[in-house]
Amino acid sequence: MSDLGDVERELRKAVRGEVDFSTTARALNTMDASNYRRVPLGTLAPRDADDVTAALTLCRERGIPVVARGAGTSIAGQATGTGLVLDFTRHMNRIVSMDPESKTAVVQPGVVLDDLRGAAAAHGLTFGPDPSTHNRCTLGGMIGNNSCGSHSVAWGTTADNVSSLSVVSGAGARLALGQGWSGAPEGLRPLVEGDLELLRTGFPELPRRISGYALDAMLPERGVDLARAFCGSEGTLGVVTEAVVRLVEAPRARALAVLGYADESAAAEAAAGLLPHQPLTVEGMAADLVRGATGLPKGGAWLFVETGGGSEGEARARAESIARAVSGDTVDSVVVTDPAGQRALWRVREDASGTATRMPDGSEAWPGWEDCAVPPARLGAYLRDFRGLLTDHGLRGTPYGHFGDGCIHVRIDFDLMSDDGVRRFRRFSEDLAEVVVAHGGSLSGEHGDGQARAELLPKMYGADLVRLFERVKGVWDPADLLNPGMLVRPAPLDANLRFAVLPREPVDVAFGYPHDGGDFSAAVRRCVGVAKCRTASAGSGSGVMCPSFRATGEEKHSTRGRARLLHEMLAGEVVTDGWRSEEVRDALDLCLSCKGCRSDCPVGVDMATYKAEFLHHHYEGRRRPAAHYAMGWLPVWLRLADRTRTAGVANALMRVGVLASLAKRVGGIAREREIPRLAGESFRRWFRGRKDAGASEGPAVVLWPDTFTDHLSPGVGRAAVRVLEDAGLRPVVPPGDVCCGLTYVSTGQLDRARAVMRRTLERMGPLLDSGALLVVLEPSCAAALKTDLVELLGEDARAAELAGRVRTFAEALEELAPEWSPPRIGRPVVGQTHCHQHAVLGDAAERRLREKAGLVGELSGGCCGLAGNFGFEAGHYEVSVACAEEQLLPAVRGSVPEAEGGAVVLADGFSCRTQLEHLGEGARGRHLAEVLAEGLGEG
Repeated sequence: MSDLGDVERELRKAVRGEVDFSTTARALNTMDASNYRRVPLGTLAPRDADDVTAALTLCRERGIPVVARGAGTSIAGQATGTGLVLDFTRHMNRIVSMDPESKTAVVQPGVVLDDLRGAAAAHGLTFGPDPSTHNRCTLGGMIGNNSCGSHSVAWGTTADNVSSLSVVSGAGARLALGQGWSGAPEGLRPLVEGDLELLRTGFPELPRRISGYALDAMLPERGVDLARAFCGSEGTLGVVTEAVVRLVEAPRARALAVLGYADESAAAEAAAGLLPHQPLTVEGMAADLVRGATGLPKGGAWLFVETGGGSEGEARARAESIARAVSGDTVDSVVVTDPAGQRALWRVREDASGTATRMPDGSEAWPGWEDCAVPPARLGAYLRDFRGLLTDHGLRGTPYGHFGDGCIHVRIDFDLMSDDGVRRFRRFSEDLAEVVVAHGGSLSGEHGDGQARAELLPKMYGADLVRLFERVKGVWDPADLLNPGMLVRPAPLDANLRFAVLPREPVDVAFGYPHDGGDFSAAVRRCVGVAKCRTASAGSGSGVMCPSFRATGEEKHSTRGRARLLHEMLAGEVVTDGWRSEEVRDALDLCLSCKGCRSDCPVGVDMATYKAEFLHHHYEGRRRPAAHYAMGWLPVWLRLADRTRTAGVANALMRVGVLASLAKRVGGIAREREIPRLAGESFRRWFRGRKDAGASEGPAVVLWPDTFTDHLSPGVGRAAVRVLEDAGLRPVVPPGDVCCGLTYVSTGQLDRARAVMRRTLERMGPLLDSGALLVVLEPSCAAALKTDLVELLGEDARAAELAGRVRTFAEALEELAPEWSPPRIGRPVVGQTHCHQHAVLGDAAERRLREKAGLVGELSGGCCGLAGNFGFEAGHYEVSVACAEEQLLPAVRGSVPEAEGGAVVLADGFSCRTQLEHLGEGARGRHLAEVLAEGLGEG
């Protein structure tokens, strides 16, 4: 370790960028999106090419391997390494310049693709290659893998769109690569010219040949393009510090023809025949990949065929022409021109890399043979052979991908946790490589060889060409410094598997993890690294994940980063303190428990649950942070104030500055926050004492008196009673104290949460027997009753029964009073869909109710940033504000105030309303029940 310390100190002296050899930095970079894992020595975020050169010089002297990393979404293992990881996303992430006249841009390697596309769009241009990770992948990573994406049938691969590159070779030379031999490392030209015959005969001709080095790009008859030859070298030859890329004109309008076929084979056979129509995309997927998607035409498989034009009419006409041309072969088709409708359909396809990691029965599936490619005309025959091989090996997979280019993505249910399963993985890999080669294909059609396929390159290229690859690597990188074990002299495809270090026996945990067989390790394994959580925005609609990453930009505050740390905690090699790990605790500290990942992550990672589990074990038998006692036990403190009739006294004391400051300090509450005022009369006390109860004989509904509505916002409960009775329903309130346990769960006090939940089930028994539905006004409490209750008390049948009765306010009205018409408000709305509503409950009924009431407009996504106890805790204020500033506050500020005849601000969650009260500059958020009750007038 002293030598490691010396390296770290020397590196800090040599560079201006951040050097991090901490446990957290190492743990975060052990994996990419592949099956492989390597533990690095540390990381460097270089600021410029000088930093890169200095780092390579030091590492070459010390014999330390170097791996360049962008978003870390590589699927073959090439973004993992045992030495120094260069993270280009922090500083070298600028668009240096853009020239609309020449249709070029100069970019640094850490530029996110969507940032480039967004800047180019202002000039009517775009960057053609667009992998499904377009909102987080970097240009450097795309160059390293020669990425393609769904539009490659029109605009080609990354190599087709790169003009020149500035690189630092493994030998330390700073080179400028473009057309011709200028800039080539010494010795490359004679090496290539000495084997021209091999280069002319050794490479198969197909649009998606990504495997190996593209040495044929240096043939004289092809113009000797060093930049093209460098693309796809997976960081093994040099490190890109700047690139000049070509841009293409973006169609002014696009249309999407979705063609339904009887089965996958029919779709595959039809794909090549669509290419003469010059579509922008020809993407394929089968029904076994689709999870409840709507908008698709009838069929067992689909081709997504996009067309462009100067106008919507022109794009539509081209799409309709294609649909008519193949109508005899299709089962059904639909043409979509609405941008929102197209985005919804594309999300089905883009999320496939994540959803494919779970088979329909919930079992795991993994990459490894992620993207083989064959000539498009051979695709149907290849897929039949591929399916047959799966059957022969007793495996299952769900192919999808770029049918127009003959490139197939698939995740396969390999058992990578047992020795027998790993041996089957190897046998299948060897057999499939032969099938691909027999069809004239490439082992990789998009994601590169890495460790997953490089060992099998001799099957595709033969021993002589592979030896030439090794000699070329030696010219560029004589010390084998850059990404050793990838592409040439590769590590075995079944070595360094990331699952090998995980415990084989289930870990003792509190939650039931019903979707993962009760196995916490399996729950953590859900994160495959596709990094949808590493995006600069929550996306269109009501997306949420991952607000803390967007606030900080740090990997450890992404869902993936936290999952990586939990993985390493279970492995025990890098993170050695188990549940007591401070590194894991610190990373989870800024998790808002918004549950956005539960719905937005393609594989359903539920970091809020994992955080609660970790906190439960981390503080077991130990003193907890003050906020856990102050806010975790909030239901107890508020009930005590209500019973002793001291709410007014508490409010008065909190108006005294010194006392409020003392209370915040003792309670672990952020000094910037105002402590919410307690209601003088709780909702339940009002309900029990009211004399104007409705005389409705309609169906009884149990109105859940959650802690926030009961003690802090009783007006919401009173409004809900008014509306429910107007709809002919008879609200009742449970007897005694009931609680969903939310505050105990969010602070990881799971033993207490279970005790509270069991008491609730006992007290709810008579109401459960009555068959009444449970109306929950606070979305976070409804989510806790729907999910946490069952996952903590799964052994109690009453938990599932109670969860099944839970309805939101709008759902109850729609289900029990379908003929009721709400008052016509006729106003625009702004605000935010509660993150738990988005993630667990859904908001379709709320949308329909708003529409009936004439409340027009869309609510924003993201998270308000307060998120229960999170935004109140000391140390969280800045992140909390940053989350609110992303969508909620701009939406409210950009609207005309309601008092001036403008928009109604809707916020069904107490946290959202409180955040608006604290930060919204006078905006007052209201629950939908309050708005409707006001529309009904006095009653």
